[in-house]
Amino acid sequence: MARDAVSEEAQARSKSQLAYLWLKERIAGEELAPGYRLVLASVANELDMSVVPVREAIRRLEAEGLVTFERNVGARVSMIDDSQYRHSMETLAILEGTATALAARHLTADDLRQARELNRRLVESLEHFDPRVFTSLNHEFHAVLFAACPNPRMLALVEAEWTRLGHLRDSTFSFVPGRAQESVREHEALVDLIEAGAPLADIERTARRHRSATLAAYLSHEHPDGVTTALREATHG
Repeated sequence: MARDAVSEEAQARSKSQLAYLWLKERIAGEELAPGYRLVLASVANELDMSVVPVREAIRRLEAEGLVTFERNVGARVSMIDDSQYRHSMETLAILEGTATALAARHLTADDLRQARELNRRLVESLEHFDPRVFTSLNHEFHAVLFAACPNPRMLALVEAEWTRLGHLRDSTFSFVPGRAQESVREHEALVDLIEAGAPLADIERTARRHRSATLAAYLSHEHPDGVTTALREATHG
């Protein structure tokens, strides 16, 4: 009996994970647009499972900020919000900066060559600029630098914020395309620091400023008077 109970519990977890990934993929791909109402029974029928694992999956997505609950309405795909975007970028600056520094000593020569090749492709993409393509390559570039982070919890948090950003903004570079040219130069400088074995504090600071500079560029574009002193200090100080 105990073995059967364990088996049922494992099955429930597996179904919950399936529902979570199914929903997350469709939110990230904008098949489920901001504001879309997530009806438990409909999702469960689509996936041929009960509502219990679907409910658990939606709770996980709520914890990641991709889903919100409204009283008397239920679960909806989260709406795009400038403040949420700002908070995610500020969070990612800290998390990714730390993950990149922790990964630095674990990166191989092949990893660094891959990062430089991706940055070369980013430079080439500037000629016929497509914000979505640039953002995708940009993610690949940064993933190479932080993927070797030995802290799996840190990696999970970084990836969660990248996913959340993808939902909040299809591409920041759509709003500030000029930032892309600065970004690729900063990429090169970051790889140079890692390759030279620079102090981890310098690598972390450089990676953090790189992310903060993109946020500052966006805020300057959308809200010319709304760039905070803290952001300026993070970018330049």
